[in-house]
Amino acid sequence: MAWTTPRQDPDRSRRRLQLLAELAGARAVRQRTRPQRLRTDRLRELIATRRRVAG
Repeated sequence: MAWTTPRQDPDRSRRRLQLLAELAGARAVRQRTRPQRLRTDRLRELIATRRRVAG
């Protein structure tokens, strides 16, 4: 008895590729905004430290 793989539904394949593309796009956006967030957090820390020292 030979094993055969069932053919994937073309719609299912298309939806899978679309989902993977959307995930890749979301990952790229997240990686792009991360440095800005780190910069903002660091700036807030510096401001808080300065206020504590000056206050």
